[in-house]
Amino acid sequence: MTSVIRDTIDRLLDRVNAISDVGPGFTRPSYSRLESQAHDVIVEEAEALGLEVSRDAGLNLFARLPGRDRSAPAIYIGSHLDTVSMGGAYDGQAGVSGAMALAAAFVKSGEQPPADIVVTVTRAEESVWFPVSYAGSRAALGRLTAPELQAKRSDTGRTLYDHIKEEGGRPDEILTGPGLAPARFIELHIEQGTVLDNAKEPFGIVSGVRGGLRYREARIDGTWAHSGGPARSERVDAVFALADLIVGMDRRWEETLARSQDLAVTFGRVDAASSEHAFAKVPGRVDFCVDLRSDTVSVLDELDGLFKAEIDKIEKARGVRFDLGAQSRSQPTKLSATLGDQIAGGAAQLGYSPRRMLSGGGHDAAAFAQAGWDSVMVFLRNWNGSHNPDEGMDPADLAAAVEVLHAAIRDGGKGGGY
Repeated sequence: MTSVIRDTIDRLLDRVNAISDVGPGFTRPSYSRLESQAHDVIVEEAEALGLEVSRDAGLNLFARLPGRDRSAPAIYIGSHLDTVSMGGAYDGQAGVSGAMALAAAFVKSGEQPPADIVVTVTRAEESVWFPVSYAGSRAALGRLTAPELQAKRSDTGRTLYDHIKEEGGRPDEILTGPGLAPARFIELHIEQGTVLDNAKEPFGIVSGVRGGLRYREARIDGTWAHSGGPARSERVDAVFALADLIVGMDRRWEETLARSQDLAVTFGRVDAASSEHAFAKVPGRVDFCVDLRSDTVSVLDELDGLFKAEIDKIEKARGVRFDLGAQSRSQPTKLSATLGDQIAGGAAQLGYSPRRMLSGGGHDAAAFAQAGWDSVMVFLRNWNGSHNPDEGMDPADLAAAVEVLHAAIRDGGKGGGY
């Protein structure tokens, strides 16, 4: 079984990552031809295993291995294959490869799982392309809205509706279909930080996913001027105003952590490099985005208020004008302790004691949990962060996690847990 799992993981990672826009790293935009080609690789591999393959109106892919009890809630397991621009080799790909390796382990052993296993490959998980959280999985769950289908992709300017339709999906049916009935969802994914790597632990069980509050298209308007002309008191400098805001929010972040509350603050894009900006000019405009994350809604709301208070103070002090644009949010989500316990039981059989941990990034598992599913994640050790070309993961860690899931599902079924 170990060789089947490892061979499947290695082969699929190689095949999927061969599909990419130009580097560095790997780029497969959401609802692009490249993402569709990556899905086609999984279809080919799933059909070779004899799995029942289907796609929904949003082009999410499902490959079903029948279990002994077809009436029991199925175990959906997988992740996504779209990437951020110039992303890494494992964010999403690892979870899909691991799901296929789990199915292959059952097929090759000839042992039927206790319930249906459904390899699940979602679309459009990376919301850098569309300002919509978990677009593909929420389409599958019947929770995507008509306004969200009109969101525009960052590189093409065309709508989510148009891109789904162009790739062969049926966007109108997304709004009328009932969505998937609640079942169970497991997502394997690399950790976005280095907690596991620092602890020298191959994987951990995720107990919750942070929510986010974002302003994606914010800007500051000041006054363009010669850099040597106006006195300091006369300048209306957009970049200094942004610097004030960043320093102020860093202070608020530190204060929040000192109260033992969860928070992360990121200014992920700062743009003062248009053709209008120049060496000898006081900058009259800067564009930026801000991303607040926490495991508690009240903390996000409090920090949003403090953020706007900082802006009011800076506008009065420096004479600039802020335009934050639209706000987008994702909700903090607790994941299934029951499903986590069952996976921990499988881990114990194989000599592992995985920690319980929080996910700082958003994931499809949160969308399934919010729709009433038993949903959980397994994080894999990663030493180089994620969303960059240097993502790290030892495929042996993924193979070990798949063996744990195999044991948990197989023996959980014997004990009635599945």
